Amino acid sequence: KEPDKVRERYGRHSWGQSHLLARRLIEAGTRFVNTVNGPSITWDTHKDNFNSLKNRLVPPMEQAYAALLDDLEERGLLDSTLVVWMGEFGRTPKINNDAGRDHWPGCYSVLLAGGGVRGGQVIGSSDASGAYPKDRPISPADIHASIYAALGYDYRAIEYRSADGRHAANGPEPAARHHHEARGCPRNGPQCDAARTRLSGNEAAGRDIGGS
Repeated sequence: KEPDKVRERYGRHSWGQSHLLARRLIEAGTRFVNTVNGPSITWDTHKDNFNSLKNRLVPPMEQAYAALLDDLEERGLLDSTLVVWMGEFGRTPKINNDAGRDHWPGCYSVLLAGGGVRGGQVIGSSDASGAYPKDRPISPADIHASIYAALGYDYRAIEYRSADGRHAANGPEPAARHHHEARGCPRNGPQCDAARTRLSGNEAAGRDIGGS
């Protein structure tokens, strides 16, 4: 049973309590955890985008996410847990007639924390309207490579083929650098803590955990 002050710190909503449960599962040794949206958090802002983000969406997510990272760090679990916050697309730079933003695949952000990823990095930027990447565009394949590298896999050696047999590449380089490299620790060596990485977040992928 978690103390009330802990539940309050994560937030008394489905998003906050989902993050709290994620922490407990990671502590128990679960290798893959997926936090869930509930009725209190719906990010599909086709209407009233700005008020929704400011008053309903961002505050509980920031609260829950920060509490999770703090607790993982305090328990010595953050370095071996890759936390991934991402969706499958961004939002249109053009505001629609309902003060909303529709689906937009051209540009969006991904956040990685823990798992050996060096913190404090901002990689790439968008143009002024957030429509397209401006500097150092990162592809989904690059994100996959980053996750594989944090897990301790040689992403160059992993190959997938589509249903019709076409080769699907994983990407040339990880987007986020692995901080163990600075210590002379090879990503793929058995001594690397990241080889035992567990994942938690909206979406992630890893060969040993059956991700896609």
